[in-house]
Amino acid sequence: MHATMKQLFLAAAFVLSSLTVQADEGMWPLPMIQGQLFQEMQALGLQLQAQDIYNPDSSSLKDAVVVFGGGCTGEMISPDGLLLTNHHCGYGCIQRHSTLEHDYLTDGFWAMSREEELPNPGMTVTFIDKIEDVTAFVKQELDKETDPNSMNFQSAKFLNKLARTKVGEKFLQDHPGTEVEIKPFYGGNQYYMFTKKIYSDVRLVGAPPSSIGKFGADTDNWMWPRHTGDFSIFRVYADRNGNPAPYSKENVPLRPKRWLKISLAGIQENDFAMMMGFPGRTNKYYTSYEVAERRDIDNTVRINIRKLRQDIMLEAMLKDPAIRIQYASKYAGSTNAYKNAIGSNWAIKKQNFEQVKKAEQDKLIDWSNRMCEPAYPDAITAIEQIVKQRKNLRFRSWMLNEALLNGIEFTQVPTQTEALSQALKGKDKTEKEKQLQLFEEAYHRFANSNYAAELDKKIAKAMLKEYRRLVAADQQPDYFAVIDQKFKGDVDRFVDFLFAESIFGSDEQFQKFITRPSAKTLENDPMLLFARSVRKEATRLKEALQEFDDGYAMAHRTYVRGLLAMYDNQRSFPDANFTLRLTYGQIKGYSPRDCDYYGYQTTLDGVMEKEDSTNWEFVVPPRLKELYAKKDFGPYGLPGRKMPVAFCATTHSTGGNSGSPVMNAKGELIGINFDRNWEGVGGDIQYLPEYQRSIIVDIRYVLFLIDKYAGAGYLLDEMDINR
Repeated sequence: MHATMKQLFLAAAFVLSSLTVQADEGMWPLPMIQGQLFQEMQALGLQLQAQDIYNPDSSSLKDAVVVFGGGCTGEMISPDGLLLTNHHCGYGCIQRHSTLEHDYLTDGFWAMSREEELPNPGMTVTFIDKIEDVTAFVKQELDKETDPNSMNFQSAKFLNKLARTKVGEKFLQDHPGTEVEIKPFYGGNQYYMFTKKIYSDVRLVGAPPSSIGKFGADTDNWMWPRHTGDFSIFRVYADRNGNPAPYSKENVPLRPKRWLKISLAGIQENDFAMMMGFPGRTNKYYTSYEVAERRDIDNTVRINIRKLRQDIMLEAMLKDPAIRIQYASKYAGSTNAYKNAIGSNWAIKKQNFEQVKKAEQDKLIDWSNRMCEPAYPDAITAIEQIVKQRKNLRFRSWMLNEALLNGIEFTQVPTQTEALSQALKGKDKTEKEKQLQLFEEAYHRFANSNYAAELDKKIAKAMLKEYRRLVAADQQPDYFAVIDQKFKGDVDRFVDFLFAESIFGSDEQFQKFITRPSAKTLENDPMLLFARSVRKEATRLKEALQEFDDGYAMAHRTYVRGLLAMYDNQRSFPDANFTLRLTYGQIKGYSPRDCDYYGYQTTLDGVMEKEDSTNWEFVVPPRLKELYAKKDFGPYGLPGRKMPVAFCATTHSTGGNSGSPVMNAKGELIGINFDRNWEGVGGDIQYLPEYQRSIIVDIRYVLFLIDKYAGAGYLLDEMDINR
């Protein structure tokens, strides 16, 4: 080969190899996918045009992607309002419909007609109608500020007021169920406005048993290879004009602007894949000081405290089926964040994130000195000082939140009792009855059907002991002095006393109070005084930290602006903030450690290999074993009589992407994102191309379970399936 030609060939190869490494990173706002980004997607195999994905003037794929509830993603898959999301996203709904007589968590649920679909009060589905870059508008309004220390550049209240002003109140009145919000990006250096339509009549259509939807449970959580059928099905209803409306039997299935076509063509390694969803939060623009803080305080406290609580919860859940149902969702939510913290610390250490961020800071300082831009190095110094000065407060806040506010349920007893106390002291019988009714309603919101007092008592003893071990006595809530003064430091006796003497200690004790209410009894209630003291300490810590938060936000904004200026027009995505994003990459396995390699696809063979009838996490339903034995996979199986279950891809995802649709090069649905691998959770701070993988349930497994396992094949009739 001619030397010049060889050099050109090598240069081109280098560009392409660099593209492959870089192209996987990023959670991109849809208006940013034009230009270089779209060219990279095409280079990886995308067969669509940019407007097929996002078209501000017409329907596109983005119109099929929704917010499910308050923290997950879903996708529309039929013209009749059918929606797919994760089993763990629908878990709370499934749990609330479950009883010992109808245990849908254990047995699954399948509506065999629309009349059998179950309503879910409080559940919402949110469509994004419009996305607008309003940076110029917001900055023009911010320029009117006279206070140089104003924090309006990141204030949700201020920004959303601007959003309503921009669209006008008449627009909102004329479009029922519509809301608008403005979100800051790049630390407040750019702004987008989102016009949203929110539907509240959302009905459960189907869910596999937890032995499929949560197969592997805590052991497999954040792990690959994975064999979990993590999906559930809902339907969105609207009034007869297609507008959002409260639940009513008169409502009809919503016809969405767009629904996704489904592919049965299958996948191959290195195939193009893209995902749309609502990633919750990333920290790409951390400094080295924040990385250390995350590792040494946030993650370390969470790992320690949650492990203690989860062990007690799990023991009780395994002993008592009623408690298992009551605490299933609480336990799952706790372990999810717990294992994330472990994986985050692993990545911080293994990839030396502290040094990676330090090198970026040093690069910015050097560039700033050459460009005579002192504001950026000053911002780095300010962040360093803030992190150092808030260390003790942050530790105490994390301990209080994890061990007491989130760890002990009775800290949530109703403490706003001043009006009731006054009514009990007065002579107005009507006011007294009114306040007692409100108080009783507040009590039942706390001591609801998912609360077990004896378990809370046991957890409280462990939480209090660990909290008092790690937090100095003079930095604990004021009421904790009673533990030493009255009980000589005996936490067990103190907690027993709270439950024995408080009106909140049991339903019987509460009803006794309601029957003969007394202001003195209420005002001296020990559990109320405990909860009030904990909340007072939380407020104190929040206010103390707030003194650092404003300075941090301003320094962070400047730091990010410096990085954007230094990198000029190079691709740099804004941190996730639960707004609609696109990420793309390839279907690909990975090597987590020396001499280990994990492939990109798992099958039902792996489910049977993991089966353990003595371990609740790995029980396999008899019906699934029967289908496996017969190899009765219908049109959903692989050559060689195998049934695909899950696959992994290099797409950059995080919390909030649960339930996100994963699409092929043609924009067809090939899977539902439900997790990340443990080795990749550090990607919230720094993308890890060799380790980062999204874990996705194969759409063929979903359809197989609906059709062959559940016998609900009628649902497939309304889907657009490319066979």
